Order: sequence, then C-alpha cells, then structure tokens
Amino acid sequence: MRQVVLDTETTGLEHRDGHRIIEIGCVELIERRLTGRNFHVYLNPERQVEGGALEVHGITDEFLADKPRFADVADDFIEFIRDAELVIHNAPFDLGFLDAELERLAGDPVMRVVDLAQVLDTLALARELHPGQRNSLDALCKRYEVDNSNRDLHGALLDAEILADVYLAMTGGQVDLCLDLSDDSDGIQGEVISGLDLSRLRVMVASEQEIAAHEQRLAAIEATRKGPSVWREVSGSSLEP
Repeated sequence: MRQVVLDTETTGLEHRDGHRIIEIGCVELIERRLTGRNFHVYLNPERQVEGGALEVHGITDEFLADKPRFADVADDFIEFIRDAELVIHNAPFDLGFLDAELERLAGDPVMRVVDLAQVLDTLALARELHPGQRNSLDALCKRYEVDNSNRDLHGALLDAEILADVYLAMTGGQVDLCLDLSDDSDGIQGEVISGLDLSRLRVMVASEQEIAAHEQRLAAIEATRKGPSVWREVSGSSLEP
C-alpha cells in the first residue's frame, strides 16, 4: 500500500479569503515504511503573507519572491500523490487550500484532491482513539514519544515527517487493553485483538506469597463491604489454580 503523508503552510487561515499555499511537504510510505522519496516545494503565492501566519511558520514574502507558482509544479505534485492514500492532520484545512489551487488551473472538469487520492485524517483518527483529549500534532508527539524538538516553527516537510512517525505509532499496535466480559448487560463490551502471536506470550503464575497477600487483601475488602468483593463477583474465584 502506498501512502503519502502531506502538510502545507499558507499565507493565512482561510482559502475563501484568497489565502494561498506557500509550502507543500510530502513523504512517501510503502507498506508502512518510509521510502526516502519526498516532494517538497516553496511557492510564490502572488500575495502577502499575513502577520499571524508569519509568526507560525516564519516564511517571509522576500523568501518566496523568486519561488515557482503552484501552476509551475502542479503536474509533479499531482503525479506524486496520484492513487496514494494521503495522510493529513486536520485534512479539511489542507484539502480546502489544495482544491482551491487546483481550481485555479482552470481544468475542465475542475480537479479535486479526492479525484486523485484517498484521504485519511489523523486528527479525526486521534479523536476516536483519545476522545476528550488534546490531539494537536504536538500533543500526539508527547503521547506517542515522537521527537519534535526541532519544531520551533511549523514547516510543511518537517511536519509531514513528524506526522509520519506519529501515524505509524498511532496505528502500529494496541495501546489500551479491553477485558472481554461475558456479561455485557451493563454496556461494557470486549474487543477482539487480531494478529496476536499467542505462542510468544509468557504466562506468569502468582507465587504462594502473592496469592496469600491477594487473599488477605480480598478478605479485608469483603469485611468492609460485608459481602463478596468485585473480584470474586467477576472472576468467581481467587488466584489459586
């Protein structure tokens, strides 16, 4: 499977106000492995960079003055993303700007990114995996221990490289365990874990001392509750084999 992790930098926040793309950064994954193939360009947006955007990425009008325009690189960009799955953090933002640039090419019919590639939004994925938590790229780097120490300012290629690491960590394996309870009448349901090599699992048996300490703790809990502990209600047993 071929995937392209993509990020853009822009002159401002809203493409509907005429803001343009000034940087595109893409890194290629094949079968979840970085290939070393990148697509990276700075673009002359033919307008000024807004002050707020400049504070985010630090890319000045003077730096962009001699850079190519989107139309100059469109064919190479389209070829790079064609038939791939695009991995984008907060995809609607980047897609809005990219579609606006493609529309300016005056093709008939107008081309859109979704006509060229599939799209996976890692922000939507992160919100499913971590509801109610911060899911910015920086927050995900901290959660998945991805090094972003070089990210003083935003940059499309750097952010695409970081996002690739975050995406692979997010989707590379199990993070939370879910116990499969036989009685799901209270709404708790287990999940089937696929692809697990059971032959490599080590079975750790509690020692006699650990079993005795466990039983002592259960007895104390049951004395306070004046009834069986939750452990015995769920498992129907002690740790004894």
